Amino acid sequence: MAMALSSSTITPTLKLSPPPKSQPARLLLRIPSNTNSTAPTSINKLLTVAPSDKWRLRISFFPAFLKKGKDVGALKEELLEAIAPLDRGAEATPEDQEMVDQISRKLEAVNPMKEPLKSDLLNGKWELIYTTSTSILQTERPKLLRSRTNYQGINVDTLRAQNMESWPFFNQVTANLKPLNTTKVAVQFDTFKILGLIPIKAPGRARGELEITYLDEELRISRGDKGNLFILKMIDPSYRVPV
Repeated sequence: MAMALSSSTITPTLKLSPPPKSQPARLLLRIPSNTNSTAPTSINKLLTVAPSDKWRLRISFFPAFLKKGKDVGALKEELLEAIAPLDRGAEATPEDQEMVDQISRKLEAVNPMKEPLKSDLLNGKWELIYTTSTSILQTERPKLLRSRTNYQGINVDTLRAQNMESWPFFNQVTANLKPLNTTKVAVQFDTFKILGLIPIKAPGRARGELEITYLDEELRISRGDKGNLFILKMIDPSYRVPV
């Protein structure tokens, strides 16, 4: 089937041009001018491909393949640098939040773990290093009464999760997880522990959803059903959540 570029016909000709002895052979493709044609003038240029150029084209995918891994590392470094001065998100301006979200989305686009709920990399104790959740950041409290560090434990084999605060209150909550697909879980909280000691049964409305959008052995990015972003780093892969 012929494809019409214009009302006129353009007929390319193939010409083998004998090279000088000092140069490799070149394959020349010549498309002749046609004054009646409406095709762009650039189509009439002489195209040449040297054998050495073919070799470059043949191996050009190797640098691109290697570059992907470097890009992931560079994006992780850029993300960590962006969130470092933000006090886990408590000091983030709307512009800071937008910048962190954009870098996170770039990392999510190259997520090496497409089915995180099937991966052992999810297991263990994670430290929250950034979030947009004001309830977790406790920004309505004076700084002295805010949790200094927040942790989350996850075990995919038992489908259990645990959120833990540090000083000054050491509050905890455990939850059951129900996979909705290979990246998202429904979260049903079951028991709160005030000061880490006093158990209180969680109400039925204490539930939500969490999608794991990036996962490797060091870093996890998750997004909640209320639109919040969570970025965590692994600190103890052997940690087990209480059943």
